[in-house]
Amino acid sequence: MMKRAVQVVLTVLVLGALGAATAYGISSALGIRVEPKDVPVEALRAAPPREPVVPPRVRVTAPDGVRLDAARAELRDATADGEGTATLRVGFGEGDPDDDSYRLTGTADRLRIRAASETGAVRGVYDLAEAAWAHRPLTERLGGTVTSRLPFRMVDLGAAGVDPDPGQWRGGTDYSHYSRAFEDVLLPDAPWIDEAALGDAREDLHDFAEHVLAQGYNAVTVPGFLEYVTFAEVPEVYADDPEYVARAEAVRDAFGPLWAELDELGLDVYLRTDMLVLSTPLERHLTERFDLDPTDPGLWGVYEAALDELYAELPQLSGVVLRIGEGGSIYNTPGIDYFSEITVTTAPAVRAMLDAFTGQAERADKDVVFRTWSVGVGAVGDMHTNPESYDEVLAGVDSPRLVVSTKYSLGDFYSWLPLNETLEQGSQRRIVELQSRREFESFGTVPNDLGVLHQLALRRFLAANPHVEGVWTWTQDGGPWRAGPRSLLLITGFWQLYDLNTEVAGRLARDPDADPAELTADWVRRWLSTDPDTVAKVTQALALSREAVTHGQYVPQFAEVRAFALGLEPPPQMLLFEWDILTGDSAVLDVLYAVTRDSGPGGVTEAIDDGQHAIDVATTMRDLVAGTDEATYRDPALREQLLASLDYQVDLHALLGAYREMVLRHAQWLDTGEGRHVWESARQRFDAAAVRHEETYGDDLALPAYNLTAARIGEERAARDLPMAWLARGGLVALLLGLGLTRTGRTLVRTALTPWRDPGPVSRWLVVALPVAAVAWSRLVLTWFLAPSHLLAVGLGWGVLGSVVAVATWRTRSWHVATAVGGAVVLRSLLLLAVLAWRGPGGYWFVFWTEPLVRAAYVVVAVVLAGWVLTALVWSLAARSVSRRAAAAAAGTVGGVMLALGALLAAVGLEDALTVWNDQLALLPWGMARILGITTFLGIPTALPTWLAAAGAGVVVAALALGLPRRRAA
Repeated sequence: MMKRAVQVVLTVLVLGALGAATAYGISSALGIRVEPKDVPVEALRAAPPREPVVPPRVRVTAPDGVRLDAARAELRDATADGEGTATLRVGFGEGDPDDDSYRLTGTADRLRIRAASETGAVRGVYDLAEAAWAHRPLTERLGGTVTSRLPFRMVDLGAAGVDPDPGQWRGGTDYSHYSRAFEDVLLPDAPWIDEAALGDAREDLHDFAEHVLAQGYNAVTVPGFLEYVTFAEVPEVYADDPEYVARAEAVRDAFGPLWAELDELGLDVYLRTDMLVLSTPLERHLTERFDLDPTDPGLWGVYEAALDELYAELPQLSGVVLRIGEGGSIYNTPGIDYFSEITVTTAPAVRAMLDAFTGQAERADKDVVFRTWSVGVGAVGDMHTNPESYDEVLAGVDSPRLVVSTKYSLGDFYSWLPLNETLEQGSQRRIVELQSRREFESFGTVPNDLGVLHQLALRRFLAANPHVEGVWTWTQDGGPWRAGPRSLLLITGFWQLYDLNTEVAGRLARDPDADPAELTADWVRRWLSTDPDTVAKVTQALALSREAVTHGQYVPQFAEVRAFALGLEPPPQMLLFEWDILTGDSAVLDVLYAVTRDSGPGGVTEAIDDGQHAIDVATTMRDLVAGTDEATYRDPALREQLLASLDYQVDLHALLGAYREMVLRHAQWLDTGEGRHVWESARQRFDAAAVRHEETYGDDLALPAYNLTAARIGEERAARDLPMAWLARGGLVALLLGLGLTRTGRTLVRTALTPWRDPGPVSRWLVVALPVAAVAWSRLVLTWFLAPSHLLAVGLGWGVLGSVVAVATWRTRSWHVATAVGGAVVLRSLLLLAVLAWRGPGGYWFVFWTEPLVRAAYVVVAVVLAGWVLTALVWSLAARSVSRRAAAAAAGTVGGVMLALGALLAAVGLEDALTVWNDQLALLPWGMARILGITTFLGIPTALPTWLAAAGAGVVVAALALGLPRRRAA
């Protein structure tokens, strides 16, 4: 008896230790924690009113040249409606072609620009045009030397070459990051280029170039790299695939002249690519020769040869822009065999790449712009935000041709983020990335004046780091191109609204001390109106724009802290998951509530009130613009677009505010048990707002409705939580009555606790029915009766166990094993039903995500009871058979479950299986699967099902060997 007691104690201790290890592993994997952060304080204001100064028409005398011709054309357009006339004489010397300084002299009617180089002269003419558009005096810079603080001012390619076909935007579910620029130009077969489409693309490019040159930019980054390369210096790459050579030559012949024209206009052209970028033959070559090892200098030698060829054929290029942190299918060009892979994932790999690329750049006198943007684990994974990782990757890499490009924020282009401290370090040349069409803030469909924020960033980095020399402003790019609004810079939609940020960023890059309020007012006069009253009201509205966005599209109580989970740092905008999806998952919403609750007294109420505050601010903005006179606008259609944008913002914030209240009130009920009726009222308000939003904007491509699929999934499950709690309570009572009022029920419990003892006579149907009912009912309640995929996966495990028990019952001709195991299964299910009886599945997951101590205690008990099921199998079977065979049966059960689950996942596909499972349980953001995929987001190996099945098969084989009869000694 003492021996058995010791065995029981040891077993429980071992299972308890296993449970504790499991709880620790879960907590470590979740890694949920919050930290304070220092967010820049934006203080926007409207510029004081002033009377407009109508410019004179200007007659320009200047040397011939395409750059000055373009600048003169801009000045001519800006003064076309001027009053009176003035003359401008432009002259320049043979100085540094990168020097854009100039001196303006003369009088109001006789102006003169003198510069050391053509670059400065051109800049001076553009500055006069800028003043004329804004109705400022052309003489305001008279007598001084004008120079630019940051010499490197780059933009993306905007929407040049992008087809505005409305059909591509319908549905709003295309989350590809591929712009499809020049898609009509590139043909899948010879002759490879559509000449008519190329002509249209050329016009787009020139329009874009002239636009950004006028805004002060002098460089552009265009997508592509491998498309231009024939690997003439490594001919074996395409030896068996001549069509790649022919295509590359055709692309060079088509686009090379276009890039030369941009260069001649004054825009340095950089090709932008991921690394590794591959084609099928190139991947085969690099794998055969270098095992696709990014630390092998030989591999990078192939890319060096490609760059040598590229610059020899296209000397008009200024360099390349490299990204290693993102890649894959959402960036790849459909129908063309060039693709990217995230392969450069270690510091040695980055250094090997940069050693090769910068060495080549020094020989060719070109630049290598290396982006620190990277999403992953380790030094390379967080070098964008971690100063120590930045140093580990880049310290000592000091080529004069290397430029390191980094987003201004400590993360992606969200609000409520600290400024990126890694921009204050490093000995490399640095440029700051900015985004005009904020992808996470409605893609520029609502007013969002970022001038003050960008000025705060630039001033801080310039003060801290003498190596900061430029900006890279994303005018259009970032995020999916067609899952958001159909607005394309210079092509369609109200693109002027986000072009404000491009214009102000360009001017701040030249003069970081300029007044952002005045720059915004200049934009209003340039595009909307010069009427003082109209300018005053519109600038007042824009001065409120950040208040509306940062409170309407974020929950400030959550956004003001740094949150960490699943090895990642989730963004501050987790009420929305990536762009336009209202998230409905318990992980995000429960943690968001917990952080809000703990932010201070009244935290939840304050968060809900913030949603109403955002509506009030947006309404004030709309009323200000509505109070302007249509007749004062340059183009009344722009006034209508601005009003439509503000109507959209009011409606959107009403939707988001109602949703915020609904999810916070539900979590509050899960937490406290109080206020279920308050949640019901909030739910009605959200449903009404959702119907109104979808009816108004569901078919609007310019102002599209947000995606409410995930929100409704979460809402439906939240509505079922209370009924599920009552079903769990009813099931718990029924099960306890069945166990207590029947002899077989009592025998099940007794045998489960002492499985080595013979249970005696039992009712066979109750021995089967009670455990099956307990398992089925508890799991149905856990899944709200809405997740058959979860039931299938769990059912596989219980099915394997049931099969082993059935075989044991047949072989031993006894119901001992079935009674012991069935009783243990009932005890395990009683625990789950007891937890679900609290506040349903929502309460179960609320505690799992937000209460680490309670979660740990539950996991320990759950693991002990689950382990006790196998213990009951072993001891009950050992009482009827050989102990070795009993152990083999338990091991075979575990192996069989692993094999069955692995085989199922392999047959379905891990990503598809996880997507369906998550859609039905709403645990993780629904958008994960729609954007990059759950496996990619969480770094889950896609080979996991194969590994699981193989390991399970190995355990089963070992169990069979262990259970075989053994020869007796003679």
